[in-house]
Amino acid sequence: MMNDQQYPAAMVNITNRCTLRCRHCFVFREENPNDPRGEMDTATMLEKLAGLKERHGIHTMLWMGGEPLLRPDVLEEGVRLFPRNHITTNGTLDLIDFGRTDDDADREDIYVVSIDGPPELNDSIRGAGCFEKVMRTLSRVPERFGPKAMCQCVVTRANEGALDELVELLRPTRLEGMAFSFYVPRKDDDSDLTWGSLERRDEAVRKVMRLKERHPEFVWNNQRSLELMLSPFSKRVTDNCPSRRFVLPLYLDGDEFVIPHCCYGNDVDCDLCGAWVVFYIAALLERAGVEHYSTS
Repeated sequence: MMNDQQYPAAMVNITNRCTLRCRHCFVFREENPNDPRGEMDTATMLEKLAGLKERHGIHTMLWMGGEPLLRPDVLEEGVRLFPRNHITTNGTLDLIDFGRTDDDADREDIYVVSIDGPPELNDSIRGAGCFEKVMRTLSRVPERFGPKAMCQCVVTRANEGALDELVELLRPTRLEGMAFSFYVPRKDDDSDLTWGSLERRDEAVRKVMRLKERHPEFVWNNQRSLELMLSPFSKRVTDNCPSRRFVLPLYLDGDEFVIPHCCYGNDVDCDLCGAWVVFYIAALLERAGVEHYSTS
């Protein structure tokens, strides 16, 4: 049951359907959800989101799926509800400029395009030919395009050695920058994607820190948020997860929204969390002097 807690941000998966079936996707962990039957209709979804905005004071919405661009009907009206919108897409469908009216002229829309490495590594996680499809999508973005487009890469044990190459491949594209998040494993995860411990993950975090130093404008991660991911500090952050306090997660379950324990699902190992949003918020709170997130 929802209370009246105020959330500056929310994330909502507006469809479980997708054009891919990525290895690290929580939606596809148990079964194939590519069935639109029973999915919440557009009018109901927009009405519910408008009500949640008013109830919880939501300013920023992270639109997710599945693949949210499979529901352009929801996005076209939904982005007008919020001053700031992040649309997370796998990049296999053309990006859409939803335009602005006089009423939302200051609205900011950002496409977050998921790419998890150079072609071979990306496609081993996201499917054969996926990297090339994303590059074609980016090549079709018009010169005059309202939203910003950035990349998010999920760093894993499998791709940590190719991050430099990925940055060099992406810098000449239409992407304005990129952010690195780190794989959030399930509690019983023994795949080749997870490090299995914070200490073993540290070198991958340091690699991203060095990339931030070399490409400060292109890599959008905050340097302090990366430092907080290191093993001496990480658990202090995740034990007091700031995302649970400041981001309302809304998962689509038929014709209802449900709130999971974690925005990455209810079966994740929070001690090994590497979610960008968690440590970004923690860095902001530390700067503001909030006790739980101070490492001094």
